[in-house]
Formats: sequence, structure tokens, C-alpha cells
Amino acid sequence: MKHLIRWLDMPPVWLVAMIALAFGLDHVAPGMGFGLSITYWLGNLLIVLGLCLLGIAMWEFMRARTTVIPGEQPTVLLTRGIYRWTRNPIYLGDAMILTGLILRWDVLPALLLVPVFTTIITKRFILWEEQALTANFGHAFIDWSGQVRRWV
Repeated sequence: MKHLIRWLDMPPVWLVAMIALAFGLDHVAPGMGFGLSITYWLGNLLIVLGLCLLGIAMWEFMRARTTVIPGEQPTVLLTRGIYRWTRNPIYLGDAMILTGLILRWDVLPALLLVPVFTTIITKRFILWEEQALTANFGHAFIDWSGQVRRWV
């Protein structure tokens, strides 16, 4: 049971939960947007950019032959490529996808879910990951994290 709960408490599960809440809000209380086509196209753009960011970040993990799974021990500190601009491109991509879907569906009150999502991800995963990276890589992580922002 503990193993199942560990796998349920993963960033993609939180992302799906937030997407489901936004989708549900749209169906429970429709018409809560502006009805502008710009939100649809902006949403699509954010979804595509978020997916690209995820792909680029995953490529960096594969190239370095280290784990992408939260809670597992990384063997390499990723500091090049996309990691020169953000310490958490996968989580940033997730937030962009969530924002994009909310805009695409034009359910603007659900935009409040984006800071909820980023807060959950920060408190449940990022802070712990940063402690683990400090323990594993010491001053290399501290120096890099002083130069590169957590989100954007």
C-alpha cells in the first residue's frame, strides 16, 4: 500500500488532478470565460511550448543517463541546455500545459489552480529535491542554484 501511495503522490498525478478540476469546473459552471478566440490560440501555444519544454528536459535526463523520477537518486547534476535557464523545466512545462488547457477551455476562474499546482509541486517535490541535490552535489548545486531561478 505504501508503494502505491508513493506512486500516486507524483507530479504527473497532481497535474492530472488539476486538469480534471479545471475540466470539471468548466462543465459544472460553463461560460466563465471571455469567449475570445485569442484564449484558445494562446492556450494551444502554451500547451505546445510546455510539451516542448518537457521533451527537451527529458532529453537532457536521457543524455546524462540519470533518473527523472522524483525521490530517486540522481547520478548527474544537470546544468546545461535548458537547465541554464530554469532549474525545473519539467515542472514549468507542466504548469504551462495546465495554463494552456485552462485558456483553451476558456474557464478563466480555473487559472487559480495554476498557483495552487506550483505551490504543491514546490512544497511536495522541489524543496525536497533541492535538499537531496545539495547533499549529493554540495557546492556545485549551491553555486548553480544561485545563478538559475527555480521556475523562470
